[in-house]
Amino acid sequence: MAEVASTLPGPVDPESVFKAYDIRGRTDTGELDAELYRRVGVALVSLLSCERVAVGRDCRETSIGFSDALAAGVTQAGADVIDLGLVPTDAVYYYSGAEQVPGAMITASHNPAGYNGLKLCRPGAAPIGVESGLAEIKDLVVNWSEPPQSARTGSIGSVDLIVDYVDHLFRIVPAETIGPLRVAVDGGNGMAGIAIHQVMDRIPVTMTGLFLEPDGSFPNHPADPLVPENLQDLETLMRTEGFDLGVAFDGDADRAVFLDDSAASIPGSTITSLVARRMLAEAPGSAVVHNLITSKAVPEIVVEAGGTPVRTRVGHSYIKQVMAETDAIFGGEHSGHYYFRANFRADSGMLAMLYLLQVMTEDHRPLSAIRADVERYAASGEINFTVADSDAVIDRVEQSFPDAGIDRLDGLTVDMGTSWFNLRPSNTEPLLRLNAEAEDEKAVAALVARVTDIVENRT
Repeated sequence: MAEVASTLPGPVDPESVFKAYDIRGRTDTGELDAELYRRVGVALVSLLSCERVAVGRDCRETSIGFSDALAAGVTQAGADVIDLGLVPTDAVYYYSGAEQVPGAMITASHNPAGYNGLKLCRPGAAPIGVESGLAEIKDLVVNWSEPPQSARTGSIGSVDLIVDYVDHLFRIVPAETIGPLRVAVDGGNGMAGIAIHQVMDRIPVTMTGLFLEPDGSFPNHPADPLVPENLQDLETLMRTEGFDLGVAFDGDADRAVFLDDSAASIPGSTITSLVARRMLAEAPGSAVVHNLITSKAVPEIVVEAGGTPVRTRVGHSYIKQVMAETDAIFGGEHSGHYYFRANFRADSGMLAMLYLLQVMTEDHRPLSAIRADVERYAASGEINFTVADSDAVIDRVEQSFPDAGIDRLDGLTVDMGTSWFNLRPSNTEPLLRLNAEAEDEKAVAALVARVTDIVENRT
């Protein structure tokens, strides 16, 4: 890493960039700057009293400078920096778990090129969120007081991580359990391209790739596979040739969205069900964690496969905490994040892909047929509302369903037996998010229309 000057411009508004699970903000308008990263480096060492911090980064133009600034803060506070360089986020989690050191990943994940951010974890890849240390780091950064000179200045060393990271993936999903399949991969010019060739070279898979060269300007499309338009290139490729599976990674490759052999996108609930069922075949009786927005089919299938479903709030820090408390073997979210006990309870798009390839190899049917086994209900997908007062809207919706089952684990969940919905404030944007499910498309459309009328105060 390059040496960072001791005098750096002050942060513009650190209050605005600390989110529920990470730090995230714009670089093109000055929400994030190098001084904020330096302060976070000092604060992280202060919070954890650690001797080493592993630092990785994505390919955004600002990431290397922010990585240098974070390292300057860590070493200023007396800890050593292990520079992991350009890596997927789940590789940082792997190193944190394997080496029992805190990890820091400079990334804005799926956000556009004008953003950056920072994901932090404790030794063992345990998350640092607002309820597990991020609030304390924010307080130190916002109410900054330059600390006294440390008795020692930390050193900076580098580690070439990718080979060990790929070895780790195949210790979890053995290469010999995956057969000859044709796979199309859209790397979105993000961090999947750093490791995907080494992964595919270990298995008898024929890969055709799109946008695998990391490029932080994201010249082809945004690296957010949850947006349908960003899947169009992959869908077009899959329709021109015969593929068994399509995979689209987000910018830092901790998340993946999958397409079946007909180029149809597969919901996160479906992947959660398929992977859970496969893992429970080898570990019957294990707990499987799912967030409260996944399909009702997920806990049903977990029970049928001999497991114990555990329902949680939305968000990786909650999922990982509950996985630790229950020793869950696996966790899944509707958003394409999948968590594995063998991966230090961290999410990994690569591992989710390998497990799905294993499922397909063992089943022999096309994925379009396999998915039908676990897709039992019609879902709305996520619908966003911009409202002035989220709490007031949620209260109004709750009062409109007096005979339904109600819980407030995360926002408002209303359960009417054959149908249900959840309405919750976004943790990252000023929005209310609606997810609904019912027995068929007509019923779910009617439910969405009813809730929309209440939210928009048309009733």
